[in-house]
Amino acid sequence: MKTPLHEKSTIEEIRERFDQDVERFSRLETGQQATMDAPLVLDLVAGVARSFLKPESRILDLGCGAGNFTLRLLREQNLLDCHLVDLSQPMLARAEQRIAGAGASMVTVHQKDLRDLDFPENSFDCILAGAVLHHLRDDADWKRVFAALYRWLRPKGCLFVSDLVCFAETAVREIMWQRYKDYLVGLGGIDYAAKVFAYIDKEDSPRSLPFQIELLRSCGFAQYDILHRNSVFACYYGKK
Repeated sequence: MKTPLHEKSTIEEIRERFDQDVERFSRLETGQQATMDAPLVLDLVAGVARSFLKPESRILDLGCGAGNFTLRLLREQNLLDCHLVDLSQPMLARAEQRIAGAGASMVTVHQKDLRDLDFPENSFDCILAGAVLHHLRDDADWKRVFAALYRWLRPKGCLFVSDLVCFAETAVREIMWQRYKDYLVGLGGIDYAAKVFAYIDKEDSPRSLPFQIELLRSCGFAQYDILHRNSVFACYYGKK
């Protein structure tokens, strides 16, 4: 990551990019190909969530995009009370349309930066954060958001995070980013890889997996573990 935090994309710039990408993110199986193992992660999260979700459970999908994470959960348990959050109004409109027609009992949308959300304590049984937390900036952002996520969950509720992660050790970092570059070149060629790396550098400020797990611990999550990891992507959960 070469771009310093104060020069990263603004919230408005991020919103504008995603406003233009609704169709790609609306493809459940292939819409997030730039994320390694995205379909597998959807299956893993849905499988774990199935063990405790029931009709009328309330879920919060942060950075919902076109709604793929919530749609996958609805295959396992319908009649969920779904709250969707995204910067992009076109994304929210598409997500609301898809999820309302897929067995949700209720759909509520919130067009906001997740840092500006305010829900009562013990509001949700499940919180999903798919490829969104990497837009947080300094450590204070991360700590404040994780404290809010813990507060919003009901007792025994679960947080699921799937996201880009970084590495502190230079040798490890170089190997993992090269693996990801090779994956992107195989997917769309060298120009496609360069495009993805450019917007990651401009938009994203990921943290390491140990950093995020330590935030779960310090916020009070009773249980947490890694569900999947491949190169610069990881998926984990925390249970209140």
